[in-house]
Amino acid sequence: MRFESPPNKSVSPRTRRLRVVGAAAGAVLAAAVVTGCGQDSGDTSAATSEAAKVMPNQSASPSGSPTGSAKLTEEQNKRKETLSAVKVPFDKAVTTAAGEVSGGKVTEIELEGVDDSSASASPSAEASGSPSPTGSPTGSPSPTGSPTGSPSPSGSSAGPKWMAHVAEEDGTAHIVTIDAVSGTVLDSAPDTGQSDADKKQLADRLAKAKQTPQQAAKAATAEKKGTVTSVDLDENDSQTLVWKVDVVTEDWKKTTFDVDAANGKITGQQVDDD
Repeated sequence: MRFESPPNKSVSPRTRRLRVVGAAAGAVLAAAVVTGCGQDSGDTSAATSEAAKVMPNQSASPSGSPTGSAKLTEEQNKRKETLSAVKVPFDKAVTTAAGEVSGGKVTEIELEGVDDSSASASPSAEASGSPSPTGSPTGSPSPTGSPTGSPSPSGSSAGPKWMAHVAEEDGTAHIVTIDAVSGTVLDSAPDTGQSDADKKQLADRLAKAKQTPQQAAKAATAEKKGTVTSVDLDENDSQTLVWKVDVVTEDWKKTTFDVDAANGKITGQQVDDD
C-alpha cells in the first residue's frame, strides 16, 4: 500500500504578515476608543466642576440687587428695616407736626431707628409707651391704645415714628410724635426741659432761617437722590446757621448735608459708610 503525506498547512510569509498587521491595527483602534472615552469622562467632569463653581454665586443674589443683605452693615440693615415699614414721608410728617402747634414751625424732625441716636432713644420710648414725659395714653404700645382703633400692628405706636420739634414764634418748643405708618399724631406736648436761654436762641434761629426744612431737603436730594430721614436747624463749625439734612441712598448709606438756612446752598456733606 502507498502512503501519502498530508498536505502542507503551513502559512505563507505574506499571509503571516497580513495577520500581524491586522492585529496591530485592531489594537491601535481599541486604544483610541479607550482614550476617547477617558477624555470624554474628563471633559464631563470638568464641565460639572465648573457648573458647581458658578451656581453658588448665582444663588447668592437671586434678585440681582446691588446690596445683598449679607453685605450690609448692622446700621445699614437697621435703615433698610425701618424705611421698608415707613408709609408717611418726611414732607407730610413736617406738615402734620406744624399743624399741631398754632403758628408753629418745625426746627427738627427725625425718623426713629435710622441711626444710633434715634435707636438708643427707642427702647425707653417703647417701655414708657410714649416718647413724651407726659405719659399720654395715646402713646401706649397696646393694640387698643391707637386713637384710630386700627387692629393693624403697623398702625400702632410700636412701629416707626417721626419725632418733631415745633417752635412757636417766641421759641417755645413742642415735641410732636407721629406714627410713620398711619400718619396719626401719637403725642404732642411742650418741651418742659427748655430754659429761657434755649427759647431765646431758638427764636433767634427761626428769625434768621429763610429756608424751610422742605426747601433744605429738596436741595439735599437734588444733590444725591434718596430718602430724607432727619432735618435739624443748627450751627455748623463755622457758626453758620444751617439745616442738617440726612439722606439715605439706595445702598442704605447715610449722607448728612449742611444746607445754608439763609440761601439754601449746600456748604458741606459727610457720608456715613456704616
